[in-house]
Amino acid sequence: MKFEQYYISQEIKRNLAKLGFKRPTDIQFKSIPSILNGEDVLAIAQTGTGKTAAFAIPVIDKIHRLKSSKRSYGIKCIVMVPTRELALQIGEVFKSIAKHTKTKVFTLYGGVEQDAQIAKLQDGIDVLIATPGRMFDLIHQQVITLDKVSTLVLDEADHMLDLGFIEDIKYIKKMLKRRHQTLFFSATINDEIKKLAYSQVKSAAIRIQVSPKDKVSKNIAHAVMFVAQDDKRFFLTRFLQDHPDGKVIVFVRTKVRAKRVLRVLERVTIDAVSIHGDKEQHERDEAMKAFRVGDKRILIATDISARGIDVPDVDYVINYDLPEIAENYVHRVGRTGRGMQKGEALSFCSDEEKPLLESIQNFISKPIEEMKVSKKGYAEIVKTDEKAKHDLRAMVLEHDAWLASTHKKKKKRKK
Repeated sequence: MKFEQYYISQEIKRNLAKLGFKRPTDIQFKSIPSILNGEDVLAIAQTGTGKTAAFAIPVIDKIHRLKSSKRSYGIKCIVMVPTRELALQIGEVFKSIAKHTKTKVFTLYGGVEQDAQIAKLQDGIDVLIATPGRMFDLIHQQVITLDKVSTLVLDEADHMLDLGFIEDIKYIKKMLKRRHQTLFFSATINDEIKKLAYSQVKSAAIRIQVSPKDKVSKNIAHAVMFVAQDDKRFFLTRFLQDHPDGKVIVFVRTKVRAKRVLRVLERVTIDAVSIHGDKEQHERDEAMKAFRVGDKRILIATDISARGIDVPDVDYVINYDLPEIAENYVHRVGRTGRGMQKGEALSFCSDEEKPLLESIQNFISKPIEEMKVSKKGYAEIVKTDEKAKHDLRAMVLEHDAWLASTHKKKKKRKK
């Protein structure tokens, strides 16, 4: 079945055609009719399967039809998400699908001045995509009113649970006085997620699960390489030099590690940007924009960003550090091989990370193929990069000596 055959507005069909959406993915095919019928939906599908469009298309269509038949003001749909990056990404999807319709979309998040956001909200919007913190701030300031909300979407619910947002979810549900539709979307399902989901949706909710045996998309070739912790930087450098045109996301465990890896690449004149919790929101936005449009081809990111990066044509994902939470491995590698695209993911595993690798393999229920490197090849990579590091150190020492000599000459002139 093609989108052209769906009972949705022509404006949306034209937008989907321009975006290259011809046929729905499994999660879209199974979710859209139920959402259009006003049913509560609990949907589970792996990352990269088109979950956002699965709820964006019917939500936009319903609001567009409502506003085409009568005047209607106020927020009609709230999409709650765990991170700012994800909010921005979902906002872009909504806006692209809602072009030339009567549906107005706005993305709300913290870390920026709220005055401009308040002005936009007062202009009148239909769909609010928001992180909990800033949304609740503006609800308490009575800038946001919820009396017209008829649809609540909880996206990346598993991640929201991990970040401790369960009370926020329960609170917003209590604040919605009128009868409303709840759409609960998650990449994974476990006992905690089930408990949360069934406490928030109606008992007659439609449960949709699209979860193939392999938790990692078949479009992704993924492998692991055993590398000593101190040698990872050499292997990363060599990989990036060997793939000069590839679009690459490098995942690290902490923001300190992100800064270190960025410095390592800068020393060998490899241009990259990083995104982590220590950066101001405008810096994170600029970094993502530069990576998305291709001004920068390498992005270094921590796990807090793993769910919010939906950039087309990412060729490679490098797990510089293995994630401490096994599930995050799936989310990380899922940044490549999205939709119909192919992608590759490579993980560097040190001796101390082997328990993490075992946990990941248990989670995905299969071993990860090892990418072997000979002792000679290993030594060559480290040796080559050690020489580069030695040359760099020599240049720095030579520069320092030149500065010291110049300083002495200036002192003599003054005397």
